[in-house]
Amino acid sequence: MLTNFFCCATHSGPIFHTVSYAISCGIPMIAAVSIYSVEGLAGMGGRVAFGLLGDRYGAKRILVIGLLIQAFGALAYVFVRELSAFYAVAALFGFIYAGVMPLYAVLARENFPQRMMGTVIGGTAMAGSLGMATGPVAGGLIYDTFATYSWLYIGAWGIGIGAFLIAMTFRPFAKAQPTLAPA
Repeated sequence: MLTNFFCCATHSGPIFHTVSYAISCGIPMIAAVSIYSVEGLAGMGGRVAFGLLGDRYGAKRILVIGLLIQAFGALAYVFVRELSAFYAVAALFGFIYAGVMPLYAVLARENFPQRMMGTVIGGTAMAGSLGMATGPVAGGLIYDTFATYSWLYIGAWGIGIGAFLIAMTFRPFAKAQPTLAPA
C-alpha cells in the first residue's frame, strides 16, 4: 500500500502541473495541453509493454525498475523548457507511470492468498487514490511557497525514490506450512 501511495504521489503532481509549467516556460496553451495527450498515448503502450515484461521477467523486478525510472522521469521535467523536450519527457513519463500500475495487481495475486485479494486490492487502490490526491495538492503548495515548479519535480523524484526503496523490500506472504500428523 505504501509503495502504491508513493508511486501515485510521484506521478500525480507532475501530471497535474506540467501544463501550467509548460505555459510558464512560454509554450502556448494549446501546445502545452497536448503534452498531457502525449503522456496518455504513451501510457497505453506502457501498460501493454510492462504487462509483457512482467510476465516474462517477473512483476516485482519490472515494478522496481519502473519505479526507479519513473522517479527520474519526474526529475527530467526540471531540465525541459522547449516543446520538443516536453514531448520527449512526457512520452517516457507516461509510458512508465501507466506501465507500472497494472503490476500491483499481479504482485497481489502472486504474493497473497486468494482469500485476501479483496482486502489487498482494495487497500492498494485506496492508497493509490490517496497518493493521486496528495501529489497535486503538495505540488501546488510547493509552487505557492517557492514560486517555481522545480521543487515540485525534485520532490516527486524524492518520493519516487521512496517508492522504489519500499518496493525493494517486498517479500511474499508466508505460506502455511503443512503439519505432520502425530505417529
